[in-house]
Amino acid sequence: MKLIRMLAAVASVMVFGSSAFAQVTPAAGYTPPDDTPSFKIGATIFADYTVQQSPNTKDSDGNTIRPSSFNVPRAYINVTGNVNHWIAFRITPDVARETGSGASLAGSQEFRLKYAFAQFNLDDWTTKGSWVRVGVQQTPIIDYTEQIYRYRFQGSVFHERVGLLTSSDAGLSGHYNFAGNYGDIHAGFYNGEGYSRAETNDQKAFQIRGTVRPFPLGGTLLKGLRLTAFLDKDNYVQDAKRQRLFGQVTYEHPLGNAGLDVVRASDRTSATRSDVDSKGWSFWITPKIGTTGFELLLRHDDFTPNDNLSSQKQKRNIAGIAYWVPNLNKVTTAFLLDYDSLQRTGLPVAVPRTTNYALKMLLNF
Repeated sequence: MKLIRMLAAVASVMVFGSSAFAQVTPAAGYTPPDDTPSFKIGATIFADYTVQQSPNTKDSDGNTIRPSSFNVPRAYINVTGNVNHWIAFRITPDVARETGSGASLAGSQEFRLKYAFAQFNLDDWTTKGSWVRVGVQQTPIIDYTEQIYRYRFQGSVFHERVGLLTSSDAGLSGHYNFAGNYGDIHAGFYNGEGYSRAETNDQKAFQIRGTVRPFPLGGTLLKGLRLTAFLDKDNYVQDAKRQRLFGQVTYEHPLGNAGLDVVRASDRTSATRSDVDSKGWSFWITPKIGTTGFELLLRHDDFTPNDNLSSQKQKRNIAGIAYWVPNLNKVTTAFLLDYDSLQRTGLPVAVPRTTNYALKMLLNF
């Protein structure tokens, strides 16, 4: 609890510090901001054709097959806008396939709410890009990471893919940019169950991400280096903790980006049960092939779900070649040919390796 209070106090000072509300007298020739209400509509589409190389399965007649399918696993409709220069908003319905085998809508495309928040911009009182949000919104680490790792249309980032975090949740959060481009901090209180589930109890998750850019000035190869720490402090029920601690190093360069994540987590689903500690790491790199728009994706995930059963491992290897269509105005389009292989070892019953080949597409505008 002392750690939570300390981190909450730090976040509050940075976001709501006394200097934040110091008014500045406009200089001569000052042009007031445009307070005309506005909104924009955009969309994000993920589509793919996937072939399951292994394991083989059988069809209804008992024939051995390699399953394949055309898919639109996700589509977002983005409505963003401003009430004035202080208040902005975003509403993003998410259309995704129901995969639960016991659901009456199994296999159907479901319409649900991914984001719906109001944002109060603090640019007039503190550094540009600082704000407070309330509503269903991005959680601090995943959205930040995906601005550097651009391949969510291949699959989610490591933290989410192994089931430790969700990308969106209902809550109240604040963001502060350090002056001089030295980094930022994002902290908030969330339900903790994620946007796709209802809140189940009176426990709330405190999440905080702090990022430092040690060399923010131009003219150095280290300008693209960022160091990040993240804490998620939550409880399943009273006295039954759900905690995640991440360390991250990322590097951005015109020739490609790279990142390393290290994860420690502890789960106690009931006060009557023992803690289950897990750990893992992920490394990825996306080197560009000249200025052609082609880019490689190489990634390895390594996760141990239970430290007490250290022989149980989940290892995922991803490799692909992508083409990002150049010279588009406010539109992002990419195609990816990829290999994705997951191996789980040390289980009581042997599970075969799952290997997929796919052609995937991203369209965002």
